[in-house]
Amino acid sequence: MTTPATTAPRSPEASPGLPQPRGPLSESVLGVLAGRGTRLPEAAEVRRADPYGDDLQLLLYGLYELHYRGFAGVDERLEWDPALLGVRAAAEDVFLDALRRDGGSDRTDVAQALDALLLEPVGDDGHSVSHHLQREGELWQLREYAALRSLYHLKEADPHLWVVPRLRGRAKAAMVAVEFDEFGAGRAEDVHARLFADLMTDLGLDARYGRYLDAAPAQALATVNMMSLFGLHRRLRGALVGHFATVEITSSPGSRRLAAALRRAGAGPAAQRFYDEHVEADAVHEQVVRHEVIAGLLEDEPGLAADVVLGIGATGHLEDLLADHLLAAWREGRTALRTPLTS
Repeated sequence: MTTPATTAPRSPEASPGLPQPRGPLSESVLGVLAGRGTRLPEAAEVRRADPYGDDLQLLLYGLYELHYRGFAGVDERLEWDPALLGVRAAAEDVFLDALRRDGGSDRTDVAQALDALLLEPVGDDGHSVSHHLQREGELWQLREYAALRSLYHLKEADPHLWVVPRLRGRAKAAMVAVEFDEFGAGRAEDVHARLFADLMTDLGLDARYGRYLDAAPAQALATVNMMSLFGLHRRLRGALVGHFATVEITSSPGSRRLAAALRRAGAGPAAQRFYDEHVEADAVHEQVVRHEVIAGLLEDEPGLAADVVLGIGATGHLEDLLADHLLAAWREGRTALRTPLTS
C-alpha cells in the first residue's frame, strides 16, 4: 500500500474533500485514503455487502473518483494502488453481478431494447420523476433533484470518453461527434457541466464539484458508479454504449418536462437553459447514437449485442430505483436526500 504523502494545496473548486463513511467497508477505504488507517476490507467482506446499499456504493464512488478529480489531500498515486484496485475489483463483481441479474443481460435483441425506450416517455406510469416534477413538483423538490444529479452532471460526458479508444470506424467518429457537443463544441461557456453549474446557481445551490456527495442517497451514487464501471473496463465497452444510447434517447422528452417544471416553479433563465439545450441537442444525438454508434459497433463486433442490451437494461433498472426512492419521499412531503439542503 502506498503511503499517502503531503501534496501541494489544491483549489477547493478542483477537488472535493473526502465524504463521510456509510459503513465498515467505506470507513476502511476512506481511512486509507485519508492516511488514518492501513486495513482494507477482505474480498469476503465485500462479497457480503448489499450491491445497491450505501456502504458498497460509497466505497465504489470513492475509488472511482480517484480517476476523475480525486480528493483534496489524497495522494494522487493511490489512483493505481494495487491493494485499492483489489478491493475495487471485489466490489465491482458484486455490483456487476446484480446489474446482470436485474438488467436483462440474457437478451440480445438490441433493436427491440431501443424501441422500448421510445415508448416509455409517452405516458406517466406513476414512476416518472420528470412527469411528477412537471405536473406538481415544488421548488424544493427541483433543488433536491439538481443537487443529487450534480454528481453526474458536473462531470457530464467524462465517463463516456473512456469508450472512445475502444471503438473504431463509424462508431468512434459518431461518438466523438456527440461528445464534441457535450463539451460545448469548443466553447468553455457552453460545456454542459458548466451549464449545469449555472443551473445550480440559479436554484440557490452550491455549484462546487462534489458538494452534495454526502447528501446523495445510494440510488444516486449507483447511477454514476455504473458509468464508471462500464467506462473503465474495455470488456464492458458494449454496455457503456448501451447506457449512452439510453441517456440520449430518453433525454429529450425528459428534458422538455424538466424545463417546463422549472418555468412553472419560477426558476431563472440559466436553470431553464440547461434542459432547453438538451431538448434540441439530444433529439439529434439520439439518431446519431442509434444509427452510427450502435450500428457501427455491432457491425464491427456483433458479439457485443448482449452487452449493449445490458447497458440499456441496467440503466433503466437503476433509474427506476432512484425514481422510486425520490417519489416515495416527495409524496410524503419529506426530503429524499440523506441530509436536508442548507445551500
